[in-house]
Amino acid sequence: MIQIQFNFNLKEIMKTFNKKYVAVASVVAISLTSFLALPSAQAAPKNQARSVVQADWLEKNLDDPKVVVVEVSTEPGVYERGHIRNAVKITWHTDLVDTVNRDVVSAANFQKFAQAAGINQDSTVVLYGDKNNWFAAWGAWIFNLYGAKDVRLLDGGRVKWEKDGRALTTAVTSKSKGNFISTRLDKTLRATLLQDIIPVAKKRVKKDLIDIRSADEFSGKIFAPAGFQELAVRAGHIPGAINVPWGLNVNADGTFKTVAELRKLYADRGVDGKQSIITYCRIGERSSLTWFVLSEILGYDVKNYDGSWTEYGNTVGVPISNPSGTIWGNS
Repeated sequence: MIQIQFNFNLKEIMKTFNKKYVAVASVVAISLTSFLALPSAQAAPKNQARSVVQADWLEKNLDDPKVVVVEVSTEPGVYERGHIRNAVKITWHTDLVDTVNRDVVSAANFQKFAQAAGINQDSTVVLYGDKNNWFAAWGAWIFNLYGAKDVRLLDGGRVKWEKDGRALTTAVTSKSKGNFISTRLDKTLRATLLQDIIPVAKKRVKKDLIDIRSADEFSGKIFAPAGFQELAVRAGHIPGAINVPWGLNVNADGTFKTVAELRKLYADRGVDGKQSIITYCRIGERSSLTWFVLSEILGYDVKNYDGSWTEYGNTVGVPISNPSGTIWGNS
């Protein structure tokens, strides 16, 4: 009898407790859900105040042991003809990619390279390169993929540095081994064909898809810029994509436009950061610069699709949009 009475009272107590606190729990859950659902545009970018550095700042900090300068240029021999003092060299097509599989460099190989370049866990990595930082931006994306905490681009890159008459050197840069440890690849920064692109192309998922190639590439008039060998069987663009050529992000001297100008550039085309964004180009290098602008400068939620058109345009069974009517290389 005592046991039965005890169980009865316990149940009554639990009923009272549940009634009293279920409303509180509901409010907390709703509040947490609302917080997590805030538009990505409200989230501050990882390095908004310092994602882009000016040449004056870099010159003053070249001897800071925490600053590691990295050149990622596309033209052969550019680094050897002269580079910013203390800069180390990245060869993008061997250091930043898997040379056997078509893929980005593995975490283990990236860590090995980064340590050899003298990069530590607390290093400030400043990248620069030719052609308005095309592959320097690719490098910045790779560094972010593997967990580097402080990655910046030199505003205007190599071209502006030289145009301003700043010093270059041919001296070989020697670095002590760093202690950088790669994280697992950050999938929130990288779009893939099956998981991200096809659902958008087939209108199963709504995201802002930005094609940063030229208008002629976007329309299908040409397959690739003149002189580039990485081609696709079909020309055109992914259905639903918005064409915002990468060059619109920068001024004539290669420096980035202001934050206000960049926000307006994309807002005028319907991209305001309130939903997730994917950038792509031909092989992912030009779109890395747009990824950097949208993610690191404007603070939007952005993935870069490094498979880009050379993967999508060669894939069987996916839809394309081709205003120029060029199919299988013929009009």
